[in-house]
Amino acid sequence: MNGHDELMNLAERYWDSVLEARPSDATLLGDRRFDDRIEDLSVAAEERVLSTWRELLRQVEALDAAELEPVDRVTRSLLVTELAGAVERLGWRPLEMAYDQMEGVHAFALMLAPQTNAPQPGNALALVERYRQFGDMLGQAVGRFRDGLAAGRTPPRILLERSLNQLDSYLSSELSNDPFVTFDGPQDWDGEADWRAQLTEVAREVIRPAFQQYRDVLFDELLPASRPDDKAGLCWLGADGEDIYRRQLRYHTTLPDLGAEEIHELGLAELAALREEYATIGARLFGTADLAEIFGRLRDDPTLRYADGEQIMFDARRALTAATAEMGNWFGRLPKESCEIVPVPEFLAADVAGAYYFPPAADGSRPGTYFVNQYHPTGRARHETVSVAYHEAIPGHHLQLTIASELDHLPRFQRQSFANTAFVEGWALYTERLADEMGLYEDDLGRLGMLAGDSWRSSRLVVDTGLHAKGWSRQQAIDFMVANVPSGISELTTEVDRYIGMPGQAVAYKVGQLEIRKQRLVATERLGSAFDIKAFHDVVLGSGSVSLPVLRELVATL
Repeated sequence: MNGHDELMNLAERYWDSVLEARPSDATLLGDRRFDDRIEDLSVAAEERVLSTWRELLRQVEALDAAELEPVDRVTRSLLVTELAGAVERLGWRPLEMAYDQMEGVHAFALMLAPQTNAPQPGNALALVERYRQFGDMLGQAVGRFRDGLAAGRTPPRILLERSLNQLDSYLSSELSNDPFVTFDGPQDWDGEADWRAQLTEVAREVIRPAFQQYRDVLFDELLPASRPDDKAGLCWLGADGEDIYRRQLRYHTTLPDLGAEEIHELGLAELAALREEYATIGARLFGTADLAEIFGRLRDDPTLRYADGEQIMFDARRALTAATAEMGNWFGRLPKESCEIVPVPEFLAADVAGAYYFPPAADGSRPGTYFVNQYHPTGRARHETVSVAYHEAIPGHHLQLTIASELDHLPRFQRQSFANTAFVEGWALYTERLADEMGLYEDDLGRLGMLAGDSWRSSRLVVDTGLHAKGWSRQQAIDFMVANVPSGISELTTEVDRYIGMPGQAVAYKVGQLEIRKQRLVATERLGSAFDIKAFHDVVLGSGSVSLPVLRELVATL
């Protein structure tokens, strides 16, 4: 077997192992081999996966990069980085702390349920079998939470309160609207009525009782042992927490030498640089360059708030339409799959972000979907909607992730990987300002939204490290966000709670954006008049989701 074939074989074996360990993700991606299985959250399963990945990493590292073609060298580098990062992350046993409202076991299941589909009768029946195992999965989850408590890994109280709110909202919802019952099934199937009846029975007899038991453990066992709001960060867990945070920063930024202190100072510098831009646009729009006055108008002016959720959807749809029409002037390679916009399910809306995105299924059974949160519309600001739409849909996540999924000459992990947060989220943040270059902001209010988005992500560098490395209290983090980001206090509070629950993830956005901007500047200066923005974007997006070191290598080939 030559080097290329051996590399491709290892890449496919790796991705098969990921999907086998995460069957719900496989279904989401359109791989139907594991539809009848559910996640095995046991320690034994975790050890088996770790053993597999360590051996694959050894074999990939043994391949001589000098004997590979350039495209394969990129694949080898990415595979080494992803395997090493996955091994390091799984090594700190994250399932012992997977009770939060964003990435917790229950939150993942509830967010995924509406995105699940069954294009064929065989898939539909297999998913019934998956859901019959729901109690086993949630039982394993609470066992892992108890292991965490025994190891001194006490949970932040606010995360449990958020999760309990989600669980109570789901458990009090009507069974007829249950997302585990109402997801899309096969078209024109004469067995649908019986299938829906089976799903309803499983939701009533298995899923809801399992969620109730899971909820009771969070309330009865974890909540009494939880950490108060003034000790919400990982550093309050001592050496174990400090080690987890270092691992999380390396995993999400893909930069092994970037530490918490450097990230913290970078955030402060970025916020200082934004003040001049606020002053310029604020003077044009509001007649004042004073930052506090600008923030006050954006937060408190009732004319800059929404009256109802449909207005939010209207603005989001209009932004997506405009971006879709313009993207061909800035990208040579365009996504084939369209992007849908739908509301965030009601039982999740109060405790999740203002928007999020799911990529299309590889088998074409589900389009890319941009979820817009309509919760408490009178508390949502008009200036934020369009920049968020560009971030989540086009030219942000939908364009990048869909193009990646359509790169059929690359191995599946490069097209479908969940890793490389700094690149994926950095790209989406980069496109918020790219949208201004593309002429997509209709007015200065939208541009202030663009600046607000940048302030928000810059503040994350300070707040995430403040919480998890410097021992900040939750209120200290909220106060810093309020002082530096012109969004509503309730929204910023939800965001801070997200950072508490997902350590290190939020810093990747700004780190990635700055690296993409830096590489664009480097390419512009090197190529001069020969620089082509379409060619730059196509190179950046042409290898799937990549690590930041590999991004530098790719841009150097222009």
